[in-house]
Amino acid sequence: MKNVVPAVIIGGLVLLASCSKDEVFDSQIPETNEQSTSSQVQGNVFEPALVQATDARIAQLKAPASFTVTKFADSLGKPRMLTVGEAGAVYVTDRMAGTVTLLRDTNNDGRADQKQTVASVKDVHGLTIHTGKMYLVTIKDVYVSTINSDGTLSDPQRIINDLPDGGQHPNRTIAFGPDGYMYITVGSTCNACADSNPENATILRANADGTGRIIYANGLRNTIGFGWHPQTQELWGLDHGIDWLGDDQQEEELNLIKQGAFYGWPYIYGDGRYNPHPRPMGDTTYADILAKTTLPSLLYEPHAAPMGMIFYTGSQFPAEYQNDAFATMRGSWNRTKPSGYKVVRIHFENGKPVSAQDFVTGFLVNNNQAQFGRPVGITMHTDGSLLFTDDNNGVIYRVSYRQ
Repeated sequence: MKNVVPAVIIGGLVLLASCSKDEVFDSQIPETNEQSTSSQVQGNVFEPALVQATDARIAQLKAPASFTVTKFADSLGKPRMLTVGEAGAVYVTDRMAGTVTLLRDTNNDGRADQKQTVASVKDVHGLTIHTGKMYLVTIKDVYVSTINSDGTLSDPQRIINDLPDGGQHPNRTIAFGPDGYMYITVGSTCNACADSNPENATILRANADGTGRIIYANGLRNTIGFGWHPQTQELWGLDHGIDWLGDDQQEEELNLIKQGAFYGWPYIYGDGRYNPHPRPMGDTTYADILAKTTLPSLLYEPHAAPMGMIFYTGSQFPAEYQNDAFATMRGSWNRTKPSGYKVVRIHFENGKPVSAQDFVTGFLVNNNQAQFGRPVGITMHTDGSLLFTDDNNGVIYRVSYRQ
């Protein structure tokens, strides 16, 4: 998956050449703006047509042997992020409707039979449960609710009201780490620019009551899916690559997120490549920025659009899946051949990612000209199955294993 670019430095110019069957471009990217930058790339727009999630189409979804993909719930509008309470209550947000919905499978047949709206919060997207409370994040706000004994929520109380503007990337996510702190993702306002607010393109950390907010890591264009490895307790996040660098650039990044680290955006991407625009400001060179950039641990197919990520700790799947991550790839819109539209397994060995493999595929149909699902949120149910959302056709899917 990694596409290495040869680089030669001549007279202060970094000459890059990247070739693929889809594109050829040559760039001249000087270290500073004292010399002109020249780069030619070809951008493409292709969005597969949307078709219905019929029973026949769902039946042809592919997963590894002994895994089954079924509907857990449908008719949900635009379901986005998911979390599960201790009693098996499933909560899902709908950002467009501004709702949180509670779903229950009361007869344990693998399909929800109860549905109830339990919160109405404009632009609500990310959600997580911590010490018996539900935390919800919108573009600029964080709310907290008490989870009642019947799974409903008390009126949400706002504890943060000044997160940065959303711009191009308004989809905040939230989780609590092993350290008890609250972590919030904040994407960039743009595709590639020098954001004026230092809290954009970051992961923030705060106390559970919203106080003490700091920038935990920056230079992250749009990290939505993130989590802590169950064994090492290290934080990992999937970052969206820059658009309009061509079909095969920029690859999506899996980063080991460390406090105080910088991850390159908007100047450095992938395995250390220079982004031709914007150029570094003042006397700062690309080489200066590269020297302080933490490069990704794993790269994935460009424009696949990673959304949710969860580490598997359940007992239903075979032992070899323990402590691996599962991630939703919502799918491309600016690539000639579509990428994403699937769920992938990220295999870890000794606490480090070594490969990404298809796990649930088949949402692309009609020779890749149409799709019936764009996966978004993902979580583990109390029985060890996986649940993931599709916000195109309003479905939550369940992935179960039976030998």
